[in-house]
Amino acid sequence: MLDIRFSRALQMMLFLAVAAENGSTPLSSAELAHRLHANPSLVRKLLVPLTDEGLTVCVKGRTGGARLGRPADRITLAEIYRCAVGDKPLWAPSPGVEPVCAVTAHAGEYFAALTVEAEEAVLGSLGDRTLADGVRELRRLDTGCARH
Repeated sequence: MLDIRFSRALQMMLFLAVAAENGSTPLSSAELAHRLHANPSLVRKLLVPLTDEGLTVCVKGRTGGARLGRPADRITLAEIYRCAVGDKPLWAPSPGVEPVCAVTAHAGEYFAALTVEAEEAVLGSLGDRTLADGVRELRRLDTGCARH
């Protein structure tokens, strides 16, 4: 099963970025969950590392909620990715088997090196993009939609 934490965290951060642009009050976990069609507990779990890293600020209480911790143009998608997935590798290796030939003896090491290389490429690509870039891209895509 594919991990959806990054896509959910990115969507949540995009909601917060748009809210910040509009001068909106902080968004509650219930409101974010409603917009994401997700459970509020998932939203709160996603917010913990984002808040720990200073990407969001959360205020508890009836009038509280989440907001960006710094401007959207100073938050990279790589930072959001790292907060969402933590130390979990991009791909999980298959279980080891008894080393009886070159493949079984070295496939795990080879796969680990491929995973590191792919993750570095992913982080490089995401590191070149900011949350503000994402909001601009969404707006560009929205202008291309037919309205009826």
